[in-house]
Amino acid sequence: MLHIVDDEEVIRDALSWLARSRNIAATCYESGEKFFTLLSTTINYDPEGDCVLLDVRMPGLSGTTLFDALTARQLTKRLPVIFLTGHGDVPMAVDTLKRGAFDFFEKPFNDNKLMDRVQEALAQSREAGVLAVIHGRLATLSSREHEVLDLILLGKMNKVIADKLGISMRTVEVHRAHIFDKMHVKTAVELAGLLK
Repeated sequence: MLHIVDDEEVIRDALSWLARSRNIAATCYESGEKFFTLLSTTINYDPEGDCVLLDVRMPGLSGTTLFDALTARQLTKRLPVIFLTGHGDVPMAVDTLKRGAFDFFEKPFNDNKLMDRVQEALAQSREAGVLAVIHGRLATLSSREHEVLDLILLGKMNKVIADKLGISMRTVEVHRAHIFDKMHVKTAVELAGLLK
């Protein structure tokens, strides 16, 4: 989902049209406050990825202030930000990029270059989403399951794992089953591929 945050209706309409031309779903917000309200509620990430096209200068909550809020909440990996500005200056662009903005475009911008970067940002967001799911699953494992997992990833058989951890083979089998269930895999090969 492309989130377009700009106080100019004509810009929002043009960007929405550009997004549709690339088969990218888009939602528009006429102010930083409207988008910030979304962030204050539960964020439902799009499995296809998310990207924010953010105008730097808007009445009320400015784009840079909104970006600071995203950065403070460590959301810029899942919600990469591409700044748009009609008043850009080099120091501002350099500063926002150093602080984690995905890119910075000055109006008028090249439509194709902008949409290419949006698609790259969506891909980054998708990847960050997959990693977040994997880390979430890993967090559900007990400390003993983590120990068994590490040995499974080293290619150790159940008997070797049991001897190494001083537990029965049956206990290893139970831990292995729990790990596979929690990680949503069926084999050790699948598990290794997920955690590569």
